[in-house]
Amino acid sequence: MNGRGMIRRSLWSRDFIRCCVSYFLMNFAYYLLMPTLPLYLTEGMGLGAREVGLVMSGYTIGLLCVRPFSGYLVDCFSRKPLYLFAFSLFAALFVGYWFALTLVAMIVVRFLQGGFMGLTSVSGNTITIDIIPSERRGEGMGFYGLTINLAMSLAPLLAVSYYERAGFSSLVGVALVAAAVGVLSVSSIHYPKRERVARPAFSLDRFILVRALPAALAYALVAIPYGMLLSFVVLYGQEIQVANPGYFFIFMAIGVGSARLISGRLVDHGAIHRVSLTSLSLLFGLFLLFSLFHTPFVYFASALGIGIGFGISVPAFQCLFVNVAPHHLRGTATSTYLTAFDLGMGIGMLSAGYIASHANLAAAYFAGAFCCLASLVVYVRYVIASYNRYKVID
Repeated sequence: MNGRGMIRRSLWSRDFIRCCVSYFLMNFAYYLLMPTLPLYLTEGMGLGAREVGLVMSGYTIGLLCVRPFSGYLVDCFSRKPLYLFAFSLFAALFVGYWFALTLVAMIVVRFLQGGFMGLTSVSGNTITIDIIPSERRGEGMGFYGLTINLAMSLAPLLAVSYYERAGFSSLVGVALVAAAVGVLSVSSIHYPKRERVARPAFSLDRFILVRALPAALAYALVAIPYGMLLSFVVLYGQEIQVANPGYFFIFMAIGVGSARLISGRLVDHGAIHRVSLTSLSLLFGLFLLFSLFHTPFVYFASALGIGIGFGISVPAFQCLFVNVAPHHLRGTATSTYLTAFDLGMGIGMLSAGYIASHANLAAAYFAGAFCCLASLVVYVRYVIASYNRYKVID
């Protein structure tokens, strides 16, 4: 029992573990290509920074086109079959990279796969939220989020070295196998059917959780520099002459993982705003440092610190969305949460490529620092009051 006399239900059920394994494999496959695709596009296809930004953002545009509708589908239809369907098509689309030999073809493959990843992640996150005991939601989502950080640390490290030895086509095969195993993991999840809740014929909350819009704006702003990192941090390391820049992801994942071990519990104990404000302040300072000082020590130390900042923020931000939504709108809440992040990431990918073509990547990360500051201002001014007004007790 906890201090309030409530029985603490088990978090580590078999189905929660299966959810974590499935999410890990989806992201492992995704992150295998994230640091290596820009290298392939520049070295193998001869594209410039602006074209690379277009290809990388095509994935996010696909996500954004599907995510708002994903929440509606997850709330209105059986969640596991939807999850299995979307994950299967996400996995199958890795085959497309073998045949995408032009800029347009690569953008199309990225767009389609991004769309199905949007549906996959919304349905998977919503199923996991349903499985986690409500009183341990912050802790559960923190551990669930650790799977993406494990994928983020292992996949890029493996990908960069494997790309150098075997090439991009072979690496795509590894991603395809990982995603296929993820599909098998999803099929083993036992998820009970839930009664559908009648909803108005025309309502904005079919697609967007309106009461979470202030949090969505704050989250989108802080996701902008994150998108810059994922797409261009290896090229940035090469630009400032850092040896083995792919290790950036290892340090970042260590920071995220260590922070998530404690941040979820802090959120469950009522410190959601303190956790969020701390993370945004930390990220503002670290991105400034990252953009202004171009040494290997600062490069990797910033990776660790930025990882801690994002590791603190993610469980808190996800609870900002889920905690203001009744059960029948959890899919929409998850969709809005992920859409906000995808929107910020897409802006970050596009803007980093644009800024780099006119100045350099250091200037892009400097601009990213002030996106974190803007997020902090929005949070203090709007998010706290909105959350306290609409919070749902369950």
